[in-house]
Amino acid sequence: MAATSASTLIIPVENQVRELDAKLLLACVAAERGFPVIIGSRAFVHFEIASLPRGIYLAKSMRSLSNSMFRIIRMLGHEIVAWEEEALVHPPADTYYTLRLSPTTIRNVSHIFAWGQENVDLLQHYPQFPENLPVHLTGNPRGDILRPEMRAYFAAEVERLRNLYGDFILINTNFTDVNPFIPNIGLFIPAKDGDKKSRRGQAGIGMSEEFAEGLWHHKKAILEDFRQLIPALEQAFPDVTIVVRPHPSENFQVYHDIAARCQRVKVTNEGNVIPWLLASKTMVHNGCTTGLEAYALGVPAISYLATFNEYYDYDFQGLPTRLSYQSFNFSELQDTLSRILNGDLGAPGGEERKTLIDYYLAAQNDRLACERIVDVLEESGYSQSQPPASTTPVYLAGWALANLKATLTQLNMRRPGPNRLSYHDHRFPEIPVEQIEQKIARFGNLLNRFDSIKVKQHSRHLFRINSHSE
Repeated sequence: MAATSASTLIIPVENQVRELDAKLLLACVAAERGFPVIIGSRAFVHFEIASLPRGIYLAKSMRSLSNSMFRIIRMLGHEIVAWEEEALVHPPADTYYTLRLSPTTIRNVSHIFAWGQENVDLLQHYPQFPENLPVHLTGNPRGDILRPEMRAYFAAEVERLRNLYGDFILINTNFTDVNPFIPNIGLFIPAKDGDKKSRRGQAGIGMSEEFAEGLWHHKKAILEDFRQLIPALEQAFPDVTIVVRPHPSENFQVYHDIAARCQRVKVTNEGNVIPWLLASKTMVHNGCTTGLEAYALGVPAISYLATFNEYYDYDFQGLPTRLSYQSFNFSELQDTLSRILNGDLGAPGGEERKTLIDYYLAAQNDRLACERIVDVLEESGYSQSQPPASTTPVYLAGWALANLKATLTQLNMRRPGPNRLSYHDHRFPEIPVEQIEQKIARFGNLLNRFDSIKVKQHSRHLFRINSHSE
């Protein structure tokens, strides 16, 4: 089969440290099975969407914020398949539906890939879920790289981090809602005094006023807890380093200010979180997805709940919290950390936790989620042909809208002050072809495959991945 007969799989990556490794594994599996792949920065995919070969665009959400882009993508003749990047840690169903799903956006999607059965159940109970939209229980590529057989992929990085930091406690934060990298991505637009304005930020669009207000105050209080916690841990555990790893969409300055007053506090967001978890002695978080990742990796994690609200901490962020040890004050936390550091306490276990993760995360063994996703693409005929072309007037309108949107976004990226370009480069820094090749080679050595895969720079921040055999 000639490569040109298959649909091009277009894989946008918004957050490089969190998404790239897993999506690159999917790209290799797809390319090995005959799909040409374009992978790279989501923003730069959108800039070039009108010139990419007609194919399948893999979306990471179905929010109302994507309405206009989805419409353009469809007008250009691409089809859209999707998963929900935030499906593992989500608010109660009524808030989730208004926050993360749009009836307009979801109607443009042809297939959805679910992380697990909980994700399937949640989607299918959406009151405006399209009747004939298939949801496939495939698992997710980010789940693939948590599997035991994939851990050697990070072995060299784990060793480097242990050599660099020695014994360390990892603190993962997720306070973008109240400490955003740029003002308009939080729950509310922040005022100069650090309080909030009434105008919603990107994270709050779709939430009720009551939920957003409550969540903002709750997150603000937890952020303050962690600001006090970091130096307190340094004092309490003089023989270990404290590594703070902020969420990629947060403003790091809060943590740099704390580190400047401490001796053994380091702040970094370098690379995928998985080697950091594997290299650490333990991890402290509050309702962060890394709590689930730590559990899957067999790393003891503690959810620090000094400020506790059952609705937000259990109903909203309950999964990573329930999969972790829970400490409700500093004394409890200190005791649990001491037992872990002394080797008296390992990763949390129990049948209840196993049942919980099995409900949320499919493809923990047997075939990779990546394979199951590519199966669906093949069964849907995408490996045989491109999606049908749009009519000429629709295509031309889509082409004009795509270029107009790209121009406006690029202008917005260059506005003075903290802007979208700095935010983009923070989340998707320049990465050379050689580094992509090294990642593929590591996957190949681990899985004894991908010898035929080749990578080329397509354009700035975008890469073309194909199989030699095609």
